Amino acid sequence: MEKFLRKEKEPDFLSRRLSGYITPEGAVYLTDPQKLLVKSFIDLTISVLFVVFILSWAFPIIALIIRIDSKGPILFKQLRHGKGNKAFWCYKFRTMKTNIESDLLQASKNDKRVTRVGRFLRKSSLDEIPQIFNVLLGDMSLIGPRPHAVPMNHVFSNEINNYMFRHVVKPGITGLAQSRGYRGEIIDHFDIYGRVRLDHFYIKKYCLFLDLKIVFWTLTTILFKNGKAY
Repeated sequence: MEKFLRKEKEPDFLSRRLSGYITPEGAVYLTDPQKLLVKSFIDLTISVLFVVFILSWAFPIIALIIRIDSKGPILFKQLRHGKGNKAFWCYKFRTMKTNIESDLLQASKNDKRVTRVGRFLRKSSLDEIPQIFNVLLGDMSLIGPRPHAVPMNHVFSNEINNYMFRHVVKPGITGLAQSRGYRGEIIDHFDIYGRVRLDHFYIKKYCLFLDLKIVFWTLTTILFKNGKAY
C-alpha cells in the first residue's frame, strides 16, 4: 500500500477498478450495491450492540468526568463533509476548553486548549465514541475515510487534485490512513497527501477482509503507536 502513495496512474474518477465510480460531472454510480448493503448491515448491527452493551454505561461516566474537569458542553459537534460532499454534524466528546478556533486550528502538541481529561480521551481515541450515533443516523460508517472540517476541506481540495473523490463513500470512525499511522495534526503536504492516497486506495480495494485488517491495525495503533494523538 505504501508503494501506492508514490504511483500516479489514471485519474481516479476514470478507474476501472472501482466497485463504484464518479463521473467528471460529479454524479456517483455504484455498481456493486450488494457490497454496500452488507457493509450497512454490519455498521447498524455493531453500532446497536455497542450502544446497548458499552455506551449505555460508558457515556454517563465519561460525561460526568468531562463536566467535573471543565466548563462547557459534554459533546462537541463540527460540520464536516460526508458522502456526496453533503455536510453533516459530526459528534465527539469535548476535549478542549470552549474556543472559537476549533474549526480552523488543529490540535497540536502541548495545545493549551486541550483539557486534562481531553488529553486522555484523545490519546485513547475515546473522544470518537459518540460518532456511533452518526453511524446510526446514516451519516457515517464504522470504517471509511475520516471526515475533515468543512473549512479544511476547502483548503485541501485546492492543494490536492481530485481530493473530494474520497467523499464518494461514507466517512468512517476509523480508516485505512489512520490505521497506518496518519493521524493527529497535519503539519506538511505529505501528511494530507498520504491520507488522501490511502483513502482512494480503500475506495478502490474495499472488501470485508480489508475492513477487518483496518480494525486490527487501528487497535494496534491506539495501544502501541499513539504518539501522534494529542
